[in-house]
Amino acid sequence: MTKRRARQLLDPRHGTDGKPLLPARQSTRMSLRLPPLAAVHDDRAAKLTDFGGWEMPVEFDSIRTEHEAVRESVGIFDVSHMSEIAVSGPEATRLMQRLTSNDVTALSPGDAQYSMITDEAGLIIDDTVVYRLPEGDRVVAPDGDDARYLFVPNAGHDELMYDRWVAHRDEWGLDASVTNRTEEYAMVALQGPDAPDTLAAVTAGDIRNLSPFQAEYTTVAGVDALVSRTGYTGEDGYEILAPWDEAETVWSAFECQPCGLGARDTLRIEAGFLLSGQDFDYETDPRNPYEAGVSFSVKLDTEFVGRDALEGVHEEGSDQKFVGLRLIDRGVPRHGYPITTPDGETIGTVTSGTMSPTLDEPIGLGYVDHEHADVGETVRVEIRGQPKKARVEPANLLDEYR
Repeated sequence: MTKRRARQLLDPRHGTDGKPLLPARQSTRMSLRLPPLAAVHDDRAAKLTDFGGWEMPVEFDSIRTEHEAVRESVGIFDVSHMSEIAVSGPEATRLMQRLTSNDVTALSPGDAQYSMITDEAGLIIDDTVVYRLPEGDRVVAPDGDDARYLFVPNAGHDELMYDRWVAHRDEWGLDASVTNRTEEYAMVALQGPDAPDTLAAVTAGDIRNLSPFQAEYTTVAGVDALVSRTGYTGEDGYEILAPWDEAETVWSAFECQPCGLGARDTLRIEAGFLLSGQDFDYETDPRNPYEAGVSFSVKLDTEFVGRDALEGVHEEGSDQKFVGLRLIDRGVPRHGYPITTPDGETIGTVTSGTMSPTLDEPIGLGYVDHEHADVGETVRVEIRGQPKKARVEPANLLDEYR
């Protein structure tokens, strides 16, 4: 291990200024999993961190530079730390439907959907994107006439989700194949308003015609790949799944700003997107989809683990609501900071916060009691014991900017 890497991994949750960068759920140092682009990140002298047990780049140049590239033009991310589980076979659809909260039967080949993985109490174990793979699959799952799926849990969750799928498949006696393909494929995200033209220049066919949350097989820089019009930044963009050993070929085809997880975090906070382990944590801060603001991913007319509990939440309501926060006073909200009324009554908790490069002001995400969740309500965020005035906003703060 080089001195540079040892120094960067010494305290993966903090930058050189001592401020938190991103949540690191493990600190195993020498046992970190390396993405297929690790050598590229080393050559580019990227700052590295432990994220979900993977050694990933936090930034290449600066978080602001990378953030602005995505908002204004285009940037490229290595997101190979995300998990990939393939499910196929005669009863693959039944298995997927019973373990995810959205309506899998509504997916045609080439469609994708955002969904929750919940327990019997309706609490979120993880969020995921489910793909029904296009016809003529040559990248992910075996050929055959049966429905084939790929779902993408969060970093470090591949073994947990593989075990969960296999256990329930066996318990229910379903005829389906489940395969953990996380270390077989690289995932690269091309994000920003110029992403369609940038990708089209190196892709067979016109990828610009692909609709949001649709995927197709094509070649990227001559490499067979599954390309979906999805992302995690609040901008237009694509995610590219390619064979592990072809990652550098795909990455080097794009002459645009490389971006790390730091910019990915500030971008998703502005857009109000949940981060597993931060805005919900099954072990320490369990939440249900209704309070987390993702009830659109729950279809109560389907049968899935947690449905009965969530039907009760739907009828009775949840105690808290996921909201955006805009700081009026100076200070940046951080994970775990209390949210109070002007009188000092605790009404919620900050889950994410940053100095927004787009809005040029401190913003946050968090949960507040429903009676204090109206947009425009003035609250306080306790920052190092000092109450700072803030205003409740929609979780997605980009709509106002645009």
